[in-house]
Amino acid sequence: MALLTPLFAFLYHLPQVYKWLLKPYYLVSLFMSIAFLAVRKTPGVCDHLDTQREDGNPCDFDWREVEILMFLSAIVMMKNRRAITVEQHLGNIILFSKVANVILFFRLDIRMGLLYLTLCIVFLMTCKPPLYMGPEYIKYFSDKTIDDELDKDSRVTWIVEFFASWSPECQSFASVYADLSLKYNCAGLKFGKVDIGRYGDVTKKYKVSASPLSKQLPSLVMFQGGKEVMRRPQVDKKGRAVSWSFSEENIIREFNLNELYQKSKKLSKNKEDKVNQSRFPPVPEEQEPDQQDGDDHMEETESKKDK
Repeated sequence: MALLTPLFAFLYHLPQVYKWLLKPYYLVSLFMSIAFLAVRKTPGVCDHLDTQREDGNPCDFDWREVEILMFLSAIVMMKNRRAITVEQHLGNIILFSKVANVILFFRLDIRMGLLYLTLCIVFLMTCKPPLYMGPEYIKYFSDKTIDDELDKDSRVTWIVEFFASWSPECQSFASVYADLSLKYNCAGLKFGKVDIGRYGDVTKKYKVSASPLSKQLPSLVMFQGGKEVMRRPQVDKKGRAVSWSFSEENIIREFNLNELYQKSKKLSKNKEDKVNQSRFPPVPEEQEPDQQDGDDHMEETESKKDK
């Protein structure tokens, strides 16, 4: 059962995975992840490799390489238990596959290990994961606009994500946060983002560390009346982030978005009524034709009596 669940999850997301594999970043990462497998199994290449197998077959894994690959599989399964998106699953597989390849290539030949490690460093410096470019109802703040927007209307509740563009966790969370903004955005409940890697002053004021070791990225903070009322992940007294899963279900439950959305819609409706009243003032009621004719007849009769 433990093996069937990941298989069914992979098949369910297969169309989306296929779409990602067409992107250069994931395509190159896939080839780099299976580099050692390709070298060890390619006829004409593997014939010249060293091996510790008893049968002397250089085109098959020896017992030490099998141990390294099994250890890699165990680490990936443990890391993917906390993954909330398919991007995170793929990212964990690609990352640890590259680490295993470095070890395997160095064990095989130090020159091949140095070459592969150099390629990994060049790829890391020149290629970045594709950013989420889908639909969203999110306002992006700078260090100069965030304070004014939060204090602009005390009736509006803001949920702001503090992120960094270089953080893999923030990149994979982008699609989840965008979906939440599409479902819950209204006049009384709005979503915002601010890049603390770009605006360093924001980190000090809102106490969000941009260090990769702090594990505070991404951070979701709820503001009501310009004041913070909740944040996830929480930070303990030592300044360390408490582990928390940024799944859509957790965010909806912890921030009580369903109830908050219902209350915020009332503010939206009141605003629309006021706008409509200001644009279209009430028209005075006109008398019906029969009633108007009767009134004219009564006026004629009274005028005759006077005469």
